[in-house]
Amino acid sequence: MNILTVFQQGDAVLIAVFLLLILMSVLTWYLILVRGAQTWRLRRANREAEGALWSAADWTHAEASLQNRQGQFANLARAGLAALQQYQSQAGRALGQACGVDEFLTRAIRKALAQENAHQETGLTALASIGATAPFVGLFGTVWGIYHALMNIGQAGQMSIAAVAGPIGEALVATAAGLAAAIPAVLAYNALTRAQRVMSQELDYFAHDLHAQLLTQSGDSHGLR
Repeated sequence: MNILTVFQQGDAVLIAVFLLLILMSVLTWYLILVRGAQTWRLRRANREAEGALWSAADWTHAEASLQNRQGQFANLARAGLAALQQYQSQAGRALGQACGVDEFLTRAIRKALAQENAHQETGLTALASIGATAPFVGLFGTVWGIYHALMNIGQAGQMSIAAVAGPIGEALVATAAGLAAAIPAVLAYNALTRAQRVMSQELDYFAHDLHAQLLTQSGDSHGLR
């Protein structure tokens, strides 16, 4: 059945159902392409930032090498370096006396870690919602098409293929459209969730290493400039 027939012969409710399913499908594929490309760029940027950080001669060179880099590791390293510099600059004041450098760095890195993980959740809620609701939207279109088929039978007074072919066809297309929107959304949600979990673990390991390394430099006046 040509889907254009739905827009030519269907009523306002059925057209609204199909427009909603088309919107869901477009949004799903947009998120798949954008988040897929973003994940690939982030993983590459993280590897480059990690290599630049641990290969630096000292923290001065490390800070310079990370200045213009993008990615989670670079953002986390900059947050840790900034926190250490802030603590050292306030060491003789109330801020420095309120807590030790270990606790101060832990709070700063934990905050940056939470922000980076939150950024990675962008779009996942939309994919989960589409995967969960699209089949039911399509089912609603199916029920609406069957309802019109029954109405046509009632008006004709007898069973007729001509009376029910159109509405039943629209109902089947609505079911297929709902599945076509839901299946990619579910698969993409599962794949992106797994990728986010792996990246979150890698970021957590990096945060622990960064915290330990910054602590070793916290008492060295030449560690940071």
